[in-house]
Amino acid sequence: MRRYFSKFIHSPVRFNPSNSSIPVKFETGSYASTRICNHYSTETSVTSCDPLSEEKAKENSVSDMLVDSFGRIHTYLRISLTERCNLRCKYCMPAEGVELTPTAQVLTKDEILRLAGLFVSSGVSKIRLTGGEPTIRKDIEDLCFELSGLKGLETLSMTTNGIVLARKLPKLKECGLTSLNISVDTLVPAKFELMTRRKGHNKVMDSINAAVDLGYNPVKVNCVVMRGFNDDEICDFVELTREKPINVRFIEFMPFDGNVWNVKKLVPYSEMLDTVAKQFPSLKRVQDHPTETAKNFTIDGHKGRVSFITSMTEHFCAGCNRLRLLADGNLKVCLFGPSEVSLRDPMRNGAEDHELREIISAAVKRKKPSHAGMFDIANRVNRPMIHIGG
Repeated sequence: MRRYFSKFIHSPVRFNPSNSSIPVKFETGSYASTRICNHYSTETSVTSCDPLSEEKAKENSVSDMLVDSFGRIHTYLRISLTERCNLRCKYCMPAEGVELTPTAQVLTKDEILRLAGLFVSSGVSKIRLTGGEPTIRKDIEDLCFELSGLKGLETLSMTTNGIVLARKLPKLKECGLTSLNISVDTLVPAKFELMTRRKGHNKVMDSINAAVDLGYNPVKVNCVVMRGFNDDEICDFVELTREKPINVRFIEFMPFDGNVWNVKKLVPYSEMLDTVAKQFPSLKRVQDHPTETAKNFTIDGHKGRVSFITSMTEHFCAGCNRLRLLADGNLKVCLFGPSEVSLRDPMRNGAEDHELREIISAAVKRKKPSHAGMFDIANRVNRPMIHIGG
């Protein structure tokens, strides 16, 4: 592992593996970049982080409420619908479990719809529903139907573990769910049970196939890569993209409270990329949108794509356009930042929309230019992932 570290710094760590001899081709796309920063790049990739300008915000009718002090425009809202989950994934939930927010303190459907409407009317064009596990919420179909009808919303997505998705997906699609991320970290049922502390691997794979059959394109499959657990399956996951429109997204292992993060478990992007490129030499990098969180690649002859989410080794904070509304009504402007502000309490105390906008705007303006380095993050107090939302 040590050969992948060039040095430790408090900002994202740069990895320069000595064995990165596999050339990776790049394709240019339609997104023109006026300012590119390559501060933390590997030898085989280029990271574009081009924040949208204030003029672009005006063109898209995005209110000042969603623009931070660094000019980043936040048009993507992630809403955690519940802290409850039907799995117990080790990187998400501590072994001893977590204390869940009492039901009375979780946002109601009407409260979610009010806040979502406020964000969308201010310029948010994409909402992702997360959890816990969003599909276990009893009003999930009604929420999707109401949210998909918000004027100005272009994309309604969901991140799910897929356990009950297959039987609910036809109705969810009818209710306006436009895209899916399904989380699965191993293709081996026994390892799935070890990681999630539950059975159900076949149900997740059925959900992936059901999503493909229903016409979702791509079906995004999220895989957190951990050394000694599933790093030997990377190329097996890539094979999922050969015959089906599946976008496999390899995610660097991230530290959260209670998940026993250790840098020895981290498989850096550069190493994952090298592994894939050796077996699939036609791997090509595509030009990503400035706000994209993933580094996206195609492989000749494959219907799907391969992506890498490099939060630990090559952050993408400069192009960040995401905000998080947690199940308890707190607004979180950075996944790795401890700062939160309640929208539930003022709303329940009678705050009008303009007052809520002021609270949101102040929180967005306080957003920092980037999150801390991974070693600092590991030592900071933050919530368990199941509280924050996937």
